Amino acid sequence: MADRTYIEPITPEILEKIIARERPDALLPTLGGQTGLNVSVALYESGVLGKYGVQMIGAKYEAIKKGENRNLFKESMRKIGLDLPKSGLAYSLEEAFEVAKEIAFPLIVRPSFTLGGTGGGVAYNIEEFKDVAARGLEWSMIGEILIEESSSDGKSSNWR
Repeated sequence: MADRTYIEPITPEILEKIIARERPDALLPTLGGQTGLNVSVALYESGVLGKYGVQMIGAKYEAIKKGENRNLFKESMRKIGLDLPKSGLAYSLEEAFEVAKEIAFPLIVRPSFTLGGTGGGVAYNIEEFKDVAARGLEWSMIGEILIEESSSDGKSSNWR
């Protein structure tokens, strides 16, 4: 039940002020899409939730991190024995090109912390890859992309 409605930017700074005033018991990070998830992680990591005794319900911090961080998710899948495509992480275009050199096209670019893969995509050649990788790095809240080989039946080509 809500006693007040706030029309404010959804940022950690504004939400801390609201939490300090309202003193909620819990926060439902899955309500609000990617923005809700991202701001909940930021509030947890900055200590705001602990400071005011607010617990996350519906999805815990660790589950959000594991689901949204491409590297943590990949390692979780590896631990349970899943066969994974060749892949690598990049935090810049230069790193992205180095990873791409090791994997054949088409390449899948998956930004971390974007709902449903927003900012990601498939690249069939180096020109498309440059655009998709740059967009992914821009959209990822932590500037991280996972680049992996495609599992499609399409023809793959070498880096050249």
